[in-house]
Amino acid sequence: MNIIIAGAGDVGFHLAKLLSFESQNIYIIDNNAERLDYINNHIDVITIKGDATSTSLLKESNIDNTDLLIAVTESQNTNFTIAAIGKKLGAKKTIARIKNPEFLHNPEIDFREIGIDFMISPEALAADEINSLLHQSVFNDSIEFENGSLLILGGTLSNHSPLINLSIQEAKEKFSHIDFITVALRREAGDETGDETIIPRGDTKFYADDQVYFSIAKEMLDGLYQLLGKEKFAVKDVMILGGSTIGQKTATKLCKEQFNIKIIESDKNRAYSISEYIPDALVINGDGRDVELLEEENIAEMDAFVAVTGNSETNIMSCLVARSKGVKKTIALVENIDYINISQTIGIDTLINKKLLAASSIFKHVRKGEVVAIANVHNVDAEVLEFEVKPNSKVTKKTIKDLHLTRSAVFAGVIRNGKVMITFGDFQIQEYDKVIMFTLQEAVSEVEDLFN
Repeated sequence: MNIIIAGAGDVGFHLAKLLSFESQNIYIIDNNAERLDYINNHIDVITIKGDATSTSLLKESNIDNTDLLIAVTESQNTNFTIAAIGKKLGAKKTIARIKNPEFLHNPEIDFREIGIDFMISPEALAADEINSLLHQSVFNDSIEFENGSLLILGGTLSNHSPLINLSIQEAKEKFSHIDFITVALRREAGDETGDETIIPRGDTKFYADDQVYFSIAKEMLDGLYQLLGKEKFAVKDVMILGGSTIGQKTATKLCKEQFNIKIIESDKNRAYSISEYIPDALVINGDGRDVELLEEENIAEMDAFVAVTGNSETNIMSCLVARSKGVKKTIALVENIDYINISQTIGIDTLINKKLLAASSIFKHVRKGEVVAIANVHNVDAEVLEFEVKPNSKVTKKTIKDLHLTRSAVFAGVIRNGKVMITFGDFQIQEYDKVIMFTLQEAVSEVEDLFN
C-alpha cells in the first residue's frame, strides 16, 4: 500500500510509527526540516520537505499511485486543500484532520464531492473517550464491542484483590463463576519483567498494582469489581477544568445524560459563552490552579474531575489536587505523548492524548484482513481489533490452541449471532463470527493473516 502523510507533527509521527510495522510505502511531507530529521532517525519512511498543497510536490510523491492520502497538519483549511488536490491528482482515498466537529455530521454538505472521503476530529474523539471512561467508574480504560455486550476493561489491582499471587490458571479455576479472559498485564519499571506489556500465559502471576486488562461479557461485569479488589461507585457529579472544545463537548454529552456538571474556565468571555451554550451546566469563571477556588466549589464532593485545559502540566497537577481531596476518578488531557504511560505511576486514573486517539482512528483505514473496528489501549503499545470472519479463513481451520498464535497476541472473545462467547484453547472459530483480538503492535500483521 502506498501512503502519503501530510504533516509530521505528533499525529503524523505516530501514524508513521504504527505503519512502520506494516511494510508500507510511506511518504511524509512537511515544511519543518527538524521534524523530518527526527522521523528519519526513528522510522524507516521517505520524508519530503515542502508544501503538501503543491501539485508538483504531490506528483513527486507518486500521488497518482497513492492508496491513501492523510492530511494531518495543524491547519484544518490546509488539510481540506491537500485532500481535495490529492484526490483530483489520483489518490484513491483521502482523510483530513479537522478542528470543527460540526463537519462530521453535516447532512447538508457531502464532503466527498470536494475530494474528502473521511474526516477525523481529535477533539470529538477525546470527548467520546472521556464520556466512555466516566461510565466505567473503577476502570481506567474501557472499550466496547457489539453495543457494550463485550467489554475490554483495564484497571489496577488493589492490595485487596483476591487475584494477587495467583497464576492466570489458578485464577480461572478459583473464579470459574466469572467468565473472563486476562488479555494483558503491565507493570511499573523495577519489576523483574520491566516496564512492559505482558500477554499472559497460564503460569503468569498477578501482583498488587498491576495494570490488568480483562475481556468480559457485560453481564459478568459486577464480578470484575471483586477481582480488582475495588468497590463499584456511581459517577454523578463531575467537575471539568477548561472550557475548550473538548470540555464543552464532554459537558454537553454528560448534561444530556443527567450528570451534574461544573465547568471552571479562566477566560471570562468564554465562560459567559459556555453558560449560554450549555445552560444545564454550572460555569465558574476562575483559575482552576487555585486550590482555594476548587475547595470553594466543593471539589471534595465530586465523583470525578476532568482536566482539559491547553496546558498538560496544569491538567496533571489539578488532577493530583483533586485526588488529594478525595475525588475517586481523575482524567487529564496531555499534549506530550511521552506522558501517556505514567498515569498510574503518578496517581491519575487516565491520561488521554487527542493526537494518539486520532492516529489510532485513522489507522483502521490501512488495516488488512476483515477488520471492522480498531481501538487503542491506554498505557500499552497494543491494539484491540475486531474481525468479521469470512468463509475459508485460516482462523476457522483449527481450534484456538492448534493455531499456534504468536505470544504477542490473544483471543479476547467472539460474538456469534449476537451472543458473547469467551474463548479458550478448545474453542473453534466459525465463519461470520466477530472475533476480538488483543495484540501488540509488532504482531498485528501476523494476526491479520489468520483472517485472510
